[in-house]
Amino acid sequence: VQLQASGGGLVQAGGSLRLSCVASGFTLDSVNMGWFRQTPGKERKWVACDDKDDGKTYYADSVKGRFTISRDNAKNTVYLQLTNLEPEDTAVYICSADRHVLPRVGIALYDYWGQGTLVTVSS
Repeated sequence: VQLQASGGGLVQAGGSLRLSCVASGFTLDSVNMGWFRQTPGKERKWVACDDKDDGKTYYADSVKGRFTISRDNAKNTVYLQLTNLEPEDTAVYICSADRHVLPRVGIALYDYWGQGTLVTVSS
């Protein structure tokens, strides 16, 4: 089982990025997917997740209206579209997968974790 995230980089405030996370070893339609972010010395924070069954999406208040989680089950890939980025969004973004029936909104009890991709937002 592997989650490979990519798409991070350096962007100016107000800019956009699209992160991708390719899953292998399992099919995406069997799991709920989530994104977290982490900065040095701080705990991993939940950013967004989706529900594999009804397609609903959930977001942390700090990113609501700016970030969008989506998936392409045929490509076994989940995305996180980041728009109107702020310097406070600078972090390593980590994708995760969870086999629980319901999406784990706001909590880090996921079954699988990727290695992360760094997003740096300059002011």
